[in-house]
Amino acid sequence: ALAEYAVAKEGSTVPRPPEVSAPEAAALPIAGLAAHQSLTQLAGGVGQYAVQLLKLANAHITATCGARNMDLVRSLGADEVLDYKTPDGVALRSPSGRKYDVIIHCAHNIPWSTFEANLTSKGKVVNTTPGICTVMSAAAKTIKCSKKQLIPLFTSPNKAEVAWAKSIDGHATGKILVE
Repeated sequence: ALAEYAVAKEGSTVPRPPEVSAPEAAALPIAGLAAHQSLTQLAGGVGQYAVQLLKLANAHITATCGARNMDLVRSLGADEVLDYKTPDGVALRSPSGRKYDVIIHCAHNIPWSTFEANLTSKGKVVNTTPGICTVMSAAAKTIKCSKKQLIPLFTSPNKAEVAWAKSIDGHATGKILVE
C-alpha cells in the first residue's frame, strides 16, 4: 500500500486476485488485517471490514456511525445502526436492548463506564485507537481480575503524512489511498 515507503518480504505477500483492483487491494492491509486479527485473535472487529466479516459469521451487529453513513453501514450487513450524535448513539444503547459480547472502539474519548454498562458479563472492548489511558485502563482491569476486558489493538502504518492527517480528522469514509 505505499511500496515506495515500505518493503514486504515475498513470504508476507500474496497474489492479487484479478477481480480485485490494485487500489482495492492497497486498501486492505491495515484495516483488513486489524479486523481479521481482532476476529481471530480477540473475537472483535474493526469498522467496515469487521461488519462484513462478522456478517459472514452470522453475528448480530450493532454499529455506530455518522448520519451520512448509516445507509452504507446497513448495506454492509449491520443489523442495527446508531447515529453517534443521538442520545442512544452516545450511550451505545442497542435499539433492541441487547448487551454486547464485543464492542469495537474506533473513536476517541468514550469513557469505560459507557462500555461497561452495555457489555455482557464477559464482554470485551477492542480499542483500535489506544493511547496511554487505554493501556493503563486495560492493566487495571487485568489486576482487578474483571471478566469484562479492555483490549488495546496496535497497528503500525508507515509514512504518508497527508493521508494520515486526513484520516485523523475523523471524517473519511472507507479507506484513504495514496497513488
